[in-house]
Amino acid sequence: MRRSLIHFLIAPFVFIAIASPVFAFEPTDTIVVPAPVEVKRGLVPVPPRKPESPKEAQKTKTKKSAVAKYHFGAKKTAAALRPRSIGWYAKGCLAGGEKLPATGPAWQSMRLSRNRQWGHPKMIKLVKRLAIESKKHDGWPGLLVGDISQPRGGPMITGHASHQVGLDADIWLTPMPDRVLTRIEREQISATSMLDKTSLSVNDEVFTDTQVAVIKRAASYREVQRIFVHPAIKKALCEKAGSDRRWLAKLRPLWGHYYHFHIRMHCPNGGCRSQKSVTGDSGCGKEVDRWLKKIEASLMPKPKPKKKPTKKWIPPSERRKITIAQLPAACRQVLESAGTQVAAEEVPVKKPVQATATAKK
Repeated sequence: MRRSLIHFLIAPFVFIAIASPVFAFEPTDTIVVPAPVEVKRGLVPVPPRKPESPKEAQKTKTKKSAVAKYHFGAKKTAAALRPRSIGWYAKGCLAGGEKLPATGPAWQSMRLSRNRQWGHPKMIKLVKRLAIESKKHDGWPGLLVGDISQPRGGPMITGHASHQVGLDADIWLTPMPDRVLTRIEREQISATSMLDKTSLSVNDEVFTDTQVAVIKRAASYREVQRIFVHPAIKKALCEKAGSDRRWLAKLRPLWGHYYHFHIRMHCPNGGCRSQKSVTGDSGCGKEVDRWLKKIEASLMPKPKPKKKPTKKWIPPSERRKITIAQLPAACRQVLESAGTQVAAEEVPVKKPVQATATAKK
């Protein structure tokens, strides 16, 4: 019954559709395919770009500027110019740098892959002198030398803020082994921390009178402006100095520096700026105590923030976006100068195989 009712209702419409000429289909041999949408669509007008504010324009300009650390970090050899430190320890460059040989009679350079064995010729001379004299007079087996500077100085891609003018050098407090280290060892060996478990005092088992003698000798050189050490090491030096305390004024407490000491030289030429000279005060009283309190406070567990930080933490090395234009004008010439010729050095890749005695039959 229901099916008959449906047929009754739609039958008139079907008859009209078949009879009407509008719905008539004419036979044809071709099929008309609609044009692609892309062809039919015209060009969509782009709204005018909103002009940048002065602050945004400056931000864009800074991003597009040449960041100096990438250019200086790419240079493999020194600039073939007259030796000269240019600018400030943390904002400058180095012309005519000299490379410390990877292996010497009383030193070995570490982390060779970084190519940071370069310095002002007077700094290289000082490192060699300290190595030879400390071995001869202080019983030190030899220096393990860390970073000095890049071939042309300048900002580094990673690590230091200073070491830019070839007048800073890191000397490990770990004694040099009695053999030539391989390249792999120089990359992988870790320097020994001089601190005990509290990080507020030195470990007397590793920080001995020999380390004290080496640091004292470095501080005695007239060319040395100051030496950075960990506050706990500074306190230990104050306690072990004895009656001669004049050299202690050059020892400046600073964060880190618990496995090496950092030598800084006076500016040896015009065009660079030395740090303010130290006073005659040994710094063994309130100053070192104040630093140790800072260290102790930094070791305390931090309360968890109630809110998540809105800004992502960026390490200091990434924040230092010094551009070439922000460096002294002479640094552009240092970058564009031809490079010096450097002789290849032979450093063993693997440890030498020790011959074993075989019993004769």
